[in-house]
Amino acid sequence: MPWREKSPVDLRVQFISEYLADRFTMTALAAQYGISRKTAYKWVARYDAAGPAALGDRSRRPHQHPAATAPALVEALLRVRRRHPQWGAKKLLALGRRQQPDAAWPSRSTVCDLLQRHGLIVPRRRRRPVPHGSHRLAPLTGPNVTWTTDFKGEFRTGDRAYCYPLTLRDGFSRYVLRCDALLSRTTAETRRCFARAFAAYGLPERIRSDNGSPFAGPGLGRLSRLNVWWMRLGIVPERTGLGRPDQNGSHEQFHRVLKAETTRPPARTARAQQERFRTFCREYNGIRPHEALDNQPPATVYQPSPRALPARVPALVYPGHWEVRRVDSNGCIAWGGAPLFLTEVLDGESVALEAVDDGVWTLHFASVSLGRVHDRTRTITALPPAQHP
Repeated sequence: MPWREKSPVDLRVQFISEYLADRFTMTALAAQYGISRKTAYKWVARYDAAGPAALGDRSRRPHQHPAATAPALVEALLRVRRRHPQWGAKKLLALGRRQQPDAAWPSRSTVCDLLQRHGLIVPRRRRRPVPHGSHRLAPLTGPNVTWTTDFKGEFRTGDRAYCYPLTLRDGFSRYVLRCDALLSRTTAETRRCFARAFAAYGLPERIRSDNGSPFAGPGLGRLSRLNVWWMRLGIVPERTGLGRPDQNGSHEQFHRVLKAETTRPPARTARAQQERFRTFCREYNGIRPHEALDNQPPATVYQPSPRALPARVPALVYPGHWEVRRVDSNGCIAWGGAPLFLTEVLDGESVALEAVDDGVWTLHFASVSLGRVHDRTRTITALPPAQHP
């Protein structure tokens, strides 16, 4: 049987027992246990004050710390976090410093520890990265270079009606241009929302979307009627790769925040849901710090486009050496003495063909090249996607 080891607490209990038996002087008892008389009297005093429970070790942590965060600042950080559960330490500190620049705000790691202690951090499962191809998009170099758009997943409002949120942002500044609670995903409703955005903010150079309706179609160049309208206004449609939501990652992240702060639970009606979206967008654009913008809100970076929405859609003008054809209601053009099918979404529009080789032509609509027309086989082949540096 092994020898039983005694803990310091057991030795203190034994020391107090012998002291209470009154068989030894304090000097002799202290020498027997290898402690000073001062330490011996300390443990006796603690025992007299609180009994055996006082014989355990006490924390050496100071009751006060000169570098501790002021309680008022702690409460301010927790209050904003509870109001915005999606905001991390950087955003909380950026907002706090903007509102109280002279306060002694803690470091980011201290704020993370503070949120952890108060149960305000929920760990997220990390997903394994998936390798993708080399489909590249134009860089976001300034406001109105690229707008990003998408439909957030539909949901039912309290009255059981479906709501289809359409969102539109400036890719560079993250400024939310539109967030509309639509009742359907039709081209007509979507176009009305874009028309309001163009009237308020001008025209971008391009609009980035996924490959779903109404942003893309199944035919030539994956054109949709919405694309055709954009292109007539001088806007280039830009689509992410198939199965590549990460190429519009900032917009996808925006949707996660929008869902968390406005749809859990949904509003009672679409009108009430729209009011939630408006309130969210005002705060998102004017108050919420963004790390990509040096923790400034989007409104400090975004400015409207100098290209205004024209009163009438301008006519298309092509170089004089190109062959211009008009698309009929069946989606065909007259070419080589016979109809050549393009796509029905170009009904009534003018396209142009540029000779690039013997019997090979590049098909253009507005400023976009749609494919190669081969006279010998009377086929149209797709062009590779543009590669931006």
